[in-house]
Amino acid sequence: MIKGIKIGNKISKYPIIQGGMGIGVSGYKLAGNVAKEGGIGIISTANIGYQEPDFEQNTLQANLRAINKQIDMARQIAPNGIIGINIMCAITNYGTMVEQVVKKGIDLIISGAGLPKDLPQYVIGTNTKIAPIISSARGAKLITKLWRTKYNYIPDLIVVEGPEAGGHLGFKLEELDPKSKPNLKNIVKEVIQEMSIVEKETGKHIPVIAAGGVYDGKDIAEFLKLRAEGVQIATRFVATKECDASEEFKLAYVNCKKENIQIVKSPVGMPGRAIKNVFIQKVKEEKPKITKCLRCIQTCNAKDIPYCITRALINAVKGNLDEGLIFCGSNAYRIDKITTVKELIQELMEETKLNMEQVIL
Repeated sequence: MIKGIKIGNKISKYPIIQGGMGIGVSGYKLAGNVAKEGGIGIISTANIGYQEPDFEQNTLQANLRAINKQIDMARQIAPNGIIGINIMCAITNYGTMVEQVVKKGIDLIISGAGLPKDLPQYVIGTNTKIAPIISSARGAKLITKLWRTKYNYIPDLIVVEGPEAGGHLGFKLEELDPKSKPNLKNIVKEVIQEMSIVEKETGKHIPVIAAGGVYDGKDIAEFLKLRAEGVQIATRFVATKECDASEEFKLAYVNCKKENIQIVKSPVGMPGRAIKNVFIQKVKEEKPKITKCLRCIQTCNAKDIPYCITRALINAVKGNLDEGLIFCGSNAYRIDKITTVKELIQELMEETKLNMEQVIL
């Protein structure tokens, strides 16, 4: 029997977390419908207020207002489902955003793009559960030791994200060389082994979730057989009717070829994976003029960055692809149609069951 993922006093029907995708790609419609259909739906907080009328003038307040609305609307779709948020450590108002979602009673916070060193301080004494995103057993050991020492807190689960993920990647550029890049299965096995030591010491179970390049039920079954307790999938959910992105954004996935997917330089300071388009070519040839910096990333310096990532991601999600950055996972080229969340989850679970029944060689 395939079990769901336990988040506090809730258990999802299926072992699937829909990955957070910003800006605006995974909003309330996608997250709410994933939760409704038995998965765990994740809203991305990355400049979530981009549609608010005062976003340019009052970015923080627009984001706080929008996250309240998004959580409420997701809960209307899935009153009994598990709703979480993804929040990058690198954003300028990290603590303020975390405090807001905890106040709203969010079920789960998934946090990456850096180590969420102080995340436990915001949730101790609440029902909100927290999960760091890490890319190595070393990272898992480091954050676990830090949380235990400083807060006497054990991660409620750990998301292990490999090099095939979409968007920002937790690897150095040289580590993404196809000939030598790390294998997610190996990383997951190492993290599970590392967490088993912590479990013996603390008596608390730490579920490990595999992420980055997980595409179908065969992949899900392989990670469950490795003793991961679930997977995080993002790219597949873009090509659904319920995804919050524009139709043009979704069709970019459906129409892209393997050779169109490439590693790009991001102003965040991390490599990222995106679909090659007019915008990426423009950036290589000439640095776009940055008229106003929204200070979305702590380390951002408008004088030094190759382009404004907020503008590029907003343009993309709205469908202005020639002026936008289209983040995607390495398997985006395998998508050939737009489906529904319900159909996709059912397809994934049928494939998983079929592959779980096969003998492990």
